Amino acid sequence: MSKVPRISDTEWQVMKILWTQSPISASVVIDRLEGVANWKPKTVKTLINRLVNKKAVDFEKDGRSYLYYPIVSEDECVKAESQSFLDRIYDGALNVMVAKFIEDRKLSKAEIEELKQILDSKSEEEGD
Repeated sequence: MSKVPRISDTEWQVMKILWTQSPISASVVIDRLEGVANWKPKTVKTLINRLVNKKAVDFEKDGRSYLYYPIVSEDECVKAESQSFLDRIYDGALNVMVAKFIEDRKLSKAEIEELKQILDSKSEEEGD
């Protein structure tokens, strides 16, 4: 899918369930959200319908019920959200964002080594 729809924080909760197991009915989504979110069944059904309208979720009819499944992958959505965050907060400057996160967090030696390996690997991929 070329254009990944913008998914709200509440819709993410529904998508996480659908990415884990699908196709599933709205009642199963409602059951899975119990204890995670204190939403009424009607609220969950509204969220599912929003996701269908955004073309993030589709459904198939199974007798008298509908089974819902995602039509955008979790990876696509995470990439789109990451890019949106980067653009909104850091004007698209990845190096500024990474530097800010590193400055603000205490990193273990293992985490620093892992970051170095990621950067070295990326550098080799790019042929620098």
